Amino acid sequence: MAASAEADEAEELAHEESDPQMAAEFRQLASDRRTDMERLERELHLALVPTDPNDAKDVIVEVRSAAGGDEAAIWAGDLEHMYQSFAEAKGFTTEILGASASEAGGYKEVIFAVKGKGAYSKLKYEAGVHRVQRVPQTESQGRVHTSTATVAILPEVEEVEVGIDPADVRVDVYRSSGPGGQSVNTTDSAVRLTHIPTGLVVSCQDEKSQLQNKVQAFRILRARLYQLQLEEQNSEIAGARKAQVGTGGRSEKIRTYNYKENRVTDHRIGLTIKRLPQVLEGDLEEFIDALTADDQARRLAEGE
Repeated sequence: MAASAEADEAEELAHEESDPQMAAEFRQLASDRRTDMERLERELHLALVPTDPNDAKDVIVEVRSAAGGDEAAIWAGDLEHMYQSFAEAKGFTTEILGASASEAGGYKEVIFAVKGKGAYSKLKYEAGVHRVQRVPQTESQGRVHTSTATVAILPEVEEVEVGIDPADVRVDVYRSSGPGGQSVNTTDSAVRLTHIPTGLVVSCQDEKSQLQNKVQAFRILRARLYQLQLEEQNSEIAGARKAQVGTGGRSEKIRTYNYKENRVTDHRIGLTIKRLPQVLEGDLEEFIDALTADDQARRLAEGE
């Protein structure tokens, strides 16, 4: 390699040069060429890492409250805001596909689409259990509570990528309801799809018409079926929905958000960032970059 040869030559000249200033310049040149060589080697190695075919896709994000009751629902709402803010900062567009609001605030469940080139590549590492440690607004004694919410990241796919036999889907319609179960619609506009072969169930009630809710429900069902196909093809796929979410227990987590210490820790790579407010406003790039680099290094090592 030219950079290596130039570095060797510069080091040899530095040893032979009697002028200290010129010798220093040759040593600096050798160092620069070594740095160039290392950079080129890294780029070559990364080029050998196979790309994820889903990286360019749009995504469907599912956030659900888990352990912690009302506080978990509020936390799910905070995570939804975090991802919405991140998407806006990246120039992506978002669309709510379904939501079940909590009377205390936040969501029992919220599902939304994020559209933009590379949306999946940016958000795919967010899947898993997110744990928060803070004093809830309803806590009179000032005690810190631990709550969790689960996040699933599904690449959105077209009908041509995942075919669904209408005979495999049971479609039920019912009246939409708001928090607490009160009726918010006098017509049967809400739709529930049950995919009989897999048992997957998807419900949508946020749109005004039954047809719109049916279209949204099929989008979500298609994405979930695609995830199952990926899992069947390779059980180690990080995007496998079952592996992403886990049970939602407090002990299962990919990331912890600690309000008292103003820190966010990603347990998969041991990275801690002490600017929690900014992270919750969508500043996720440092985590995304570190997780991407870690994944590339791991896959490269597995391929060697």
